[in-house]
Amino acid sequence: MTLNEMLRAIAGVFVMLSVALGWFVNPWWFAFTAFVGLNLLQSAFTRWCPMISLLRKLGVPEVRGGAGGSCCG
Repeated sequence: MTLNEMLRAIAGVFVMLSVALGWFVNPWWFAFTAFVGLNLLQSAFTRWCPMISLLRKLGVPEVRGGAGGSCCG
């Protein structure tokens, strides 16, 4: 899984989990949903995301390896 794929997966999990927790546990969990949304919005303008920095430190590859760096292989 590449960096962008991992980032999108994590954001999706965070949103779905926080919505479920907000619905079933406590409405204050919706604040975490808002935090994720605001972070996605700010990263669109600043081109910086804390999660990407963390994933890079963990060694998640930026692109797929293999012959020619094909996007689909």
